[in-house]
Amino acid sequence: MRAARLSFVTAAAAAAALTAVTGCTQKSDGGDGDRVINVTATDDKCETSAKEIAAGHVELAIENKGSKVTEVYLLFPDDRVVTERENIGPGTKQRVTAEVKAGEYQIACKPGMKGDGIRQSLKVTGGSAAKRDPRLDKAVAEYRAYVQEQAEATLPLAEVFAKAVKAGDLEAAKKAYAPSRIGWERTEPVAESFGDIDPEVDVREDGLEDGQDPATDWTGWHRLEKALWQDKKITDREKQLADKLVTDLEEWEERVGTADISPTSMANGAKELLDEVATGKVTGEEERYSHTDLVDFKANVEGAQKSYELLKPVAQENDKALVTELDKQFAALNALLDEYRPDTSSYDFTSYDKVTEAQRKELSDAVNALAEPLSKLAAAVVTK
Repeated sequence: MRAARLSFVTAAAAAAALTAVTGCTQKSDGGDGDRVINVTATDDKCETSAKEIAAGHVELAIENKGSKVTEVYLLFPDDRVVTERENIGPGTKQRVTAEVKAGEYQIACKPGMKGDGIRQSLKVTGGSAAKRDPRLDKAVAEYRAYVQEQAEATLPLAEVFAKAVKAGDLEAAKKAYAPSRIGWERTEPVAESFGDIDPEVDVREDGLEDGQDPATDWTGWHRLEKALWQDKKITDREKQLADKLVTDLEEWEERVGTADISPTSMANGAKELLDEVATGKVTGEEERYSHTDLVDFKANVEGAQKSYELLKPVAQENDKALVTELDKQFAALNALLDEYRPDTSSYDFTSYDKVTEAQRKELSDAVNALAEPLSKLAAAVVTK
């Protein structure tokens, strides 16, 4: 995964960050048209239609007019991620709906998806966001508990993995590798909201920043994955990295309860999980040495579905047709994934190097069929 991703932040924070994207001094006084901030990204600019906006819901309309794939982040002052959209190709558009409270934020456009990005400051005015449906507060509380539960379940599995690495037991480490990642993959947008933890535990070699040396700066699961499957040996360096992985995940477990979570960030996070599948798992890039991509794939889908199910009662009232389509597409994708595991109660999936190009295309089509309606979920739960 990349270093910083969509964070589950307070609805208000998300809008605030959205405002940060703006480049002029236009203010919003609450009309629906004022709720849209146009962001034009190029290879060297990040131009927006507003620099100040009132607290509440906001829609970020992004257009990439550059020649490079870009990302747009909504950031708190301390660089925690409010929300973001990745993999925005040249000539394409993306929209993100969020809610924000009063405060100061930043927007970062990242051409080439590298570095700190081209940043704009944003001011969100007003005391608080509009009062929301109490069912959404319940959904947020339940999702927060789910995220904490996943973090707590991850740590003992990571300790089993680390113990095998430190013992020099190659086969035991391989067996423990994929299970240790499931909780992280289910809650990846929240996990990645702490930008200083994700690059330590889940970055791939090609995700390192310019100037970083893989020999000394690459750490985490995928560094160990390469040692186990490609290098086929465990040295003192890997043993040290196993301890570091556990330490980093302990910090994640302690901090995950402080993540800012809102209904829109849950919805945007569900879409982000599907984007993770489309750009990493379906392509085979994520687990390029172990080929355990389908384990991550399933965990991402489960995490997205958890967010959706919690938000579904409100979305059902606001957009019944959308809910019908999402139910259909989640069922279809889950049924397709089940074809790659003999026991649907386990995570024993087919090794991804055994999945043909035609089968990968079928999986990709199913992901895209779900991702498109899922991108509309945030708008279906936002306070009107």
